[in-house]
Amino acid sequence: MKVFTTKKDLQHYLQQCRNSGKTIGFVPTLGALHAGHLSLIEQARQKNDEIVCSIFVNPTQFNDPKDLEKYPRTIEADTALLEQAGCDILFNPPVNEIYDDNEQWHLDIGEPEFLLEGKFRPGHYQGVTHVVYILFDIVKPDFAFFGQKDYQQFMIISHMVEQLHIPVKLVMCPIMREPSGLAMSSRNVHLTADDRKHALILSKTLNWVKDHFDRNKTGQLQNEAEQMINAEKDVELDYFEIVDGDTLHPADENSKKIVALVAAKVGKTRLIDNVILDHSS
Repeated sequence: MKVFTTKKDLQHYLQQCRNSGKTIGFVPTLGALHAGHLSLIEQARQKNDEIVCSIFVNPTQFNDPKDLEKYPRTIEADTALLEQAGCDILFNPPVNEIYDDNEQWHLDIGEPEFLLEGKFRPGHYQGVTHVVYILFDIVKPDFAFFGQKDYQQFMIISHMVEQLHIPVKLVMCPIMREPSGLAMSSRNVHLTADDRKHALILSKTLNWVKDHFDRNKTGQLQNEAEQMINAEKDVELDYFEIVDGDTLHPADENSKKIVALVAAKVGKTRLIDNVILDHSS
């Protein structure tokens, strides 16, 4: 696996790959890799000749400095995992390689920026779209792979790609789960043994809603789901919503895709999860 820390060296190498007719798949990450990330590498391998994974803890998408500070950084372990997974290229730049001092960015994402995660993490999606735009501009991938766990992020990046006419095909990959059902996340390292037990209420509730799903009873299902999670010890619910997968507004009879999304603090760790309930389009 080749490792690059500067965009100039990476771009030079990738241009050589393109000149020889190779397609480029891209997996952008914040590091602290787990099997969920590696499944993205695997998906990328099926569609592309060269796989680039970036590891960059992006400061602009953390609205809480403490959250940024405690985000796990495990570059040596991450590098070993990527090599085992057959990744071709690691891009691990310092902050000043990505951002200039006078960097300005504002993308009109519309309403989705302020719903769900956007409501609880103001400015988060400006940070996400900014860094993904820069990385897409550096890597110029044919395909880019993201996990379904960050469903709202995928939707917003899709809007950006369409709005700015970026020539990349986005691929959303299924959520990877631990044997218990807990969605894999870099933040899981912060969970205590008790936290892990309590955190299972999130995936259990999502599965219950999926099993009992009825388009005509989304409000009732949402209320029952909220009650189930609120009854769990040491879990503080931010939201559980059943929404239109294209707008994030409450699902209705016209919704082609319906998704249930949840966010909650378990102990001291904030977790998100979701399940696609209906996809009739």
